Amino acid sequence: MKLIVQIPALNEAETIAEVVSHIPRQIPGIDVVEVLLIDDGSTDDTVAIARAAGVDYVISHTARRGLAYAYQTGIDNCLRLGADIIVNTDADHQYPGSEIPRLVAPILAKQADMVVGDRQVQQLEHFSPLKKFLQYVGSGVVRWASGTDVPDTVSGFRALSREAALRTFVTSDFSYTIEVLIQAGKRKLAIHHVPIKTNLVTRESRLFTGNWNFIKRQAATIARTYATYEPLKSFSYLAIPFLLAGIVLLGRALYVYVARDYGLVATNDQALVAGSTLLIIGFIIFLFGVIADRIGGVRRVEEEILYRLRRAEIEKNNP
Repeated sequence: MKLIVQIPALNEAETIAEVVSHIPRQIPGIDVVEVLLIDDGSTDDTVAIARAAGVDYVISHTARRGLAYAYQTGIDNCLRLGADIIVNTDADHQYPGSEIPRLVAPILAKQADMVVGDRQVQQLEHFSPLKKFLQYVGSGVVRWASGTDVPDTVSGFRALSREAALRTFVTSDFSYTIEVLIQAGKRKLAIHHVPIKTNLVTRESRLFTGNWNFIKRQAATIARTYATYEPLKSFSYLAIPFLLAGIVLLGRALYVYVARDYGLVATNDQALVAGSTLLIIGFIIFLFGVIADRIGGVRRVEEEILYRLRRAEIEKNNP
């Protein structure tokens, strides 16, 4: 049983040695523990310091590609290196290496395909009340979209079995956390979470420039990923307001038409035109959902082909 800990990093010379040195190299149930650094175009001494600290492998991007791309680079290379379990952790040492055995325990017990470390955000002193509230609301939306019960949906400290790693693939250019969780939920993978301790992080995140920027980009990721896996539902939600408004207006037009026989002087032209228009728009949106749902069927076949190709590549490299 091989465990590979992957660390996406960008200019983390100050903390990378501490991160690497705290990764346990002996874990019950694991035969081999290795460390992979994904250097996302660092311009400082991150790579040299990581090598000196004992990383086993380094994959370097020639330019900054972003956290999501670095994460997927790590997953692909961990699979090629024969990993049975992959742990993703941050290079800023937010997540203690000592928590890795607890993180992988449900996978070793064959109870989970993916395990997410729950930072217990509401208890973190360095999180502002606003940030805690946004985290609470955002995680609730992701739980609804993914069909999971993970309390800390944006935690980057997570463990994946080989099957989970093969079944998920990041397409976002922002972050991997939400997209992978929704993918795993929609593919019916077993997802667990464990409470973890965290270290104090003294610098601001490099992933986003503020709360509004974070909300905007994560909301776009949620909407795009959910629509990818639930297109008919997504378009139906959009169509319902138009359909309901159209039915109400056409109902009013019918009422005015009938009331004319009882001496009511009124016109139903506006309600008739507006109601018909809204009803047609709603119906067209629903048809888009039907078409998108059929396209989704093709996508599911393509995902299965990608899964089998990746598995075949791994089995070839690791007979």
